[in-house]
Amino acid sequence: MDNIINSLDAFFGDYFGINFPNVQITDIVEIIIIAFFIYQLLIWVQNTRTWMLFRGLLVVVAFFILAALFQMSTILWLGEKLLNVALIMVIVVFQPELRKALEDLGRRRLFTFLANLGVGKSISKRFEDKTINDTVMACFEMGAVKTGALIVVENQMRLDEVERTGITLDAVLTRQLLINIFEKNTPLHDGAIIVRGDRIVAATCYLPLSENMNLSKALGTRHRAALGISEVCDALTIVVSEETGGVSIAQNGHLTEKVTDDQLKEKLIELQNPVKDVDENNKPRLGRRVKDEAEHNS
Repeated sequence: MDNIINSLDAFFGDYFGINFPNVQITDIVEIIIIAFFIYQLLIWVQNTRTWMLFRGLLVVVAFFILAALFQMSTILWLGEKLLNVALIMVIVVFQPELRKALEDLGRRRLFTFLANLGVGKSISKRFEDKTINDTVMACFEMGAVKTGALIVVENQMRLDEVERTGITLDAVLTRQLLINIFEKNTPLHDGAIIVRGDRIVAATCYLPLSENMNLSKALGTRHRAALGISEVCDALTIVVSEETGGVSIAQNGHLTEKVTDDQLKEKLIELQNPVKDVDENNKPRLGRRVKDEAEHNS
């Protein structure tokens, strides 16, 4: 390895006038180890609610930076005292996420990870058009007979913590399976299902309830749970009311009641494409299969 590094150094020095610093094999190993842990840290932040908590922490840091710029001595004194217990605060706040991250790291195989590190996956769509059609049809069929349902469709943030509260399924999403899961008096009908890609990964999952006091009292626990999960992640949650049969969606802390099948389909199409496909009027385009089928059904 040292001979290779020396040869590269001599080549770039002779032809390009670039001289590499004295790099040893231990330096290369050290860089690989640091890159591995940084990559794992980024994956951990992406797959948990840590990013949202981290943004809150950034707001606090920005506040103290402004205090330093304007020489607010009292606030800086408080910040200095808080800094002494900041590490303990971070451990307490992030305890569940840190424990899960260490458990996942312990289950990983380093050499398998390094072998697959350079293999990227090009994802054009998060799920197929059939998944959209089956989801929309199942929701409105359940609404017609007033069968309650709660469906959480993952976006970029993985919901591993919520998934662990339920029962693992890992089944391909179909209209018949959705209807069967939420059929009354069946073992899996209570709680939410998690949809990841084209698969239902878990059922009977518990969702955090929203504490929004402005939410209508006429809405039940399903709607409050749908709004609650939308406040802490970027998923799209679909609610079928057991009382009225209406279909509602929750996303980014906002609840939209009594949507139509076309509105639900458009929301799922927006979620389907990581980069929105927009036309000249900046309106989302419908996927060709979905649009043709919608026109055919009408």
